[in-house]
Amino acid sequence: MTEPRSTFPHGTILGYPRIGRRRELKRAVEAYWAGTADAVTLEQTAAALRRATRERLAALGLGRDDSSIPESFSFYDQVHDAAVTVGALPERFAALRDADGAIGLDAYFTAARGAGDDAPLEMTKWFDTNYHYLVPEIGPETVFSLSSDRFARQVAEAKADGFTVRPVIVGPVTLLALAKATYSSPRGFDPLSRLDDLLPVYAELLSALRAAGAEWVQLDEPALVSESLPADPAVLADAAARAYAALGVRGDRPAILVAAGYAQLSPEAWTALAAAPIEALAIDLTRGAVPEAVPGLDRKTLVGGVVDGRNVWRGDLDAAWERLQVLSAVGASEISAGTSTSLQHVPHDVADESALDERLASWLAFADQKVAQVVALATGLVDGREAIAEPLAEASAALADRRTAPGVRDGAVRARAAVLDSGDFERGDYDARVAAQDAELALPVLPTTTIGSFPQTGDIRRARARHGRGELSADEYQRFLRDEIARVVTLQEDIGLDVLVHGEAERNDMVQYFAENLDGFAVTENGWVQSYGSRATRPSILWGDVARPAPITVAWSTFAQSLTDKPMKGMLTGPVTILAWSFVRDDQPLGETANQVALALRDEIADLEGAGIRVIQVDEPALRELLPLKAADQPAYLEWSVGSFRLATAGAAQATQVHTHLCYSEFDVVIDAIAALDADVTSIEAARSRGEVIGDIRASGFTAGIGPGVYDIHSPRVPSVGEIADLLGRAVAELPLRRVWVNPDCGLKTRGYDETVASLKNLVEATEAVRASVPA
Repeated sequence: MTEPRSTFPHGTILGYPRIGRRRELKRAVEAYWAGTADAVTLEQTAAALRRATRERLAALGLGRDDSSIPESFSFYDQVHDAAVTVGALPERFAALRDADGAIGLDAYFTAARGAGDDAPLEMTKWFDTNYHYLVPEIGPETVFSLSSDRFARQVAEAKADGFTVRPVIVGPVTLLALAKATYSSPRGFDPLSRLDDLLPVYAELLSALRAAGAEWVQLDEPALVSESLPADPAVLADAAARAYAALGVRGDRPAILVAAGYAQLSPEAWTALAAAPIEALAIDLTRGAVPEAVPGLDRKTLVGGVVDGRNVWRGDLDAAWERLQVLSAVGASEISAGTSTSLQHVPHDVADESALDERLASWLAFADQKVAQVVALATGLVDGREAIAEPLAEASAALADRRTAPGVRDGAVRARAAVLDSGDFERGDYDARVAAQDAELALPVLPTTTIGSFPQTGDIRRARARHGRGELSADEYQRFLRDEIARVVTLQEDIGLDVLVHGEAERNDMVQYFAENLDGFAVTENGWVQSYGSRATRPSILWGDVARPAPITVAWSTFAQSLTDKPMKGMLTGPVTILAWSFVRDDQPLGETANQVALALRDEIADLEGAGIRVIQVDEPALRELLPLKAADQPAYLEWSVGSFRLATAGAAQATQVHTHLCYSEFDVVIDAIAALDADVTSIEAARSRGEVIGDIRASGFTAGIGPGVYDIHSPRVPSVGEIADLLGRAVAELPLRRVWVNPDCGLKTRGYDETVASLKNLVEATEAVRASVPA
C-alpha cells in the first residue's frame, strides 16, 4: 500500500433499504418497463431516492464526509450489478451491449427478465434470506471487462452533494462462488477457476472509484461464511487470500472493508482475511461468536455487527455493547459498531406505522431505528458507556416489557403443544393413499394445475383499498370477490386445466392473509421489504403464541368448489414459510413457534375436509431458504421444519390429496427432507433452470407425485408450446409417468392476464401433445 488511508468511522451500517419508503423505485422501474416513462425519468427518480437516503442517514447521525454512509443502491439486484459491471453478460444478450461494449439499462433489465426466446438469468435465494438474486452465468468463454461506470458515477453524484460515501459491491469471490457455469461450458467447469482473470477488472473498478472520490469501498463476501455452497470453505478461503493479496497491494484504490455477514466466517477465511493487506473487516456477531485472535488483526479495524440487520426487534442493546467490549480484546487496531448485514432485509421506519399497537411498536426497530442504535453504540465507543446510558436503559426496559406482555405466552396453546406424540406426525402408508386418491379424483395422466394465485389486477387492488377506506361495504366487497373467483374458475375450465384453484383474490399476500387471521401476529402498513427486482413484500410480525380463532379459507374454497365439478384445491401457506416470511419472535426456539402455526393449520385442513375439499395444498417455498449456512446446524433445522409440516398435514384422510410447493429451493440440497414431508404431490421451480432439477429427482429415487414447473412466471415471456413440451418430455423420460404433474413454477399473482392465459393455453396444448405420445 503506497498511500495513507483514511480512518474508518466508529459506526456504520452495511447497507440500507433501496426501494424507497413508499416503493418509489418499484413504480419508476415498472413504468420504464411498460414504456410509460423514459430512461431519463427513471434515472432522475433513482437519483432522488439516493439523495433522500443520504440525507436521512445523515440526519440519523451518520457522517457526511467519513464514509459511514454506504452507497448500496440497485435498480434490481446487487449480484447482477457486480456481474454486469465486470462484463459477465450471457452471450444470448451480447447484441444488447452499447457500441463501445458498455452494458446499459436495457441490457441489464433484459438479462434479468428475458425477452422473446431468450430466457432470463436464473434466480435463487440469497443465502438464508427471502431476498432473491440473479445467478450470473460465467464460463471459460466469458470475457471480463469493466462494462459499466455506474458505481463510480454514484460516488461522484454523492460527492457533488457534499457526501463521501462508501460504495458497496459484491466481492469477487462471492460473485464467482454464486455463479453457475454457462450452458456451453465443459462438464464440471467451476466459475471460481476464473478468479485470476476477474481480479484485474476489480482492480480497475477500485481505481475508478478512488478517482471518483471514494475513500473506502465495501466488498461483500458472505460466501466465506457458508457451508452450503458447492465450493468447500477451505477453497473459498484460499480464493479470498489470493484475491485480497492482489487487490490490497494496489496503491490507486480506496481503503477496503470486506464484509462477511449472515453467519460466522469459517476459521480459514477469518485467518486469511486477517492476514490480507486490507484495512477493515466487518463480521456478524448476531449469528456468530467473537472469533479468536489471529495474526494481522493489529493492522485492521474490526466492525462488530452487533445490531441485527435481519429482524425488527429492538433487542438487547446492552448485550450488543458488551459484545463490542469482548471484540475489543481480539487485538484489532480499532473497533467500530455496525449492523450484522445490510438493512435491505428490514422496512424503513417504525414511525411510518400508525396502526401498530403502541406497546408492540415500542419493542421494534426498523432500519432507521437500527441506524440510531449503531450511532448510539459508536458514541459509546468514543465517549464511554456513561454517554449512552439512556438509550441502553430504554432498550432494556422495552425488552423486559415484551417478555411479560399479555399474549406473548398463551397457556392453552402451550398445553396443546405439550401433549403431542409421534402419532401426531404420521399420516399412513403412501401407496394406500395413492389408491384412495385415484379412486376419489379420477385424474388423467399428466394432470394439469396451477400453483394457486391468479393475477392480482388493478381492479382487485382498488377494490381492496376502497374496502379498507370504508368506500365499499363488506357485502359489496364480498360480492366483488365472488364474481372474481367465478371468473377465474370459468377461465380455468375454458383453458382445460384438470385441478383448479380459486385464484386467491381475497388475499393480499400468502403470509399476511394468514397473519391477519391468526392470534399472535401483527401486520404493517408500510413495512415493505424487497423480495426480488421490483417485487416487495410486507412481512408480518409474529410476536406471541399462535392460535386460530376461526376458520380462515373454508368459505372461499367451498364457494369455488360449488362452481365446478373438477377438483378445487384448498390453499394454505405452510408453517415454515409463514415463519420465514415474517419477522418472528426471537425469545423461543423456532421449532416451538412452527408447531404452534402447524396446529392452527391442522385445524384448518380438518375444516376444509369437512366442507368437501379433497385436494389441499400447503405451500412451503421457504423450506430451503431457512436452511442454516453451517452444516452442524442443519440436522436440527430439518427435523423441526419437516416435523411442523407433517404435524399440519398428518391429520388428513387418505383420500385427501396433500400437495406442497417449493420455488427456487435448490431441490437437490434438501431432497431427503422434501421426501420426508410425505406430501402426495410436490411442485417445484424448474423452468428457469431449464429442467436441471429433473435429473436430481430421478437420481434421488423420489417416488411421490412431482410437478417440475414448465412455465417461468417470474418473466413476462410467454413460453411456446414447443418449449413447454420439451421440458415436459424430459420429465416424462426420466420420471415415472403416473407421478408427473404439469404446472407453472409458482403462483401467477404478479403476472398480467394476457400473458397468463396465453401461457396456460400453451401449457395445456403441450400436455395434450405429450399425453398423445406416451403409452396410455
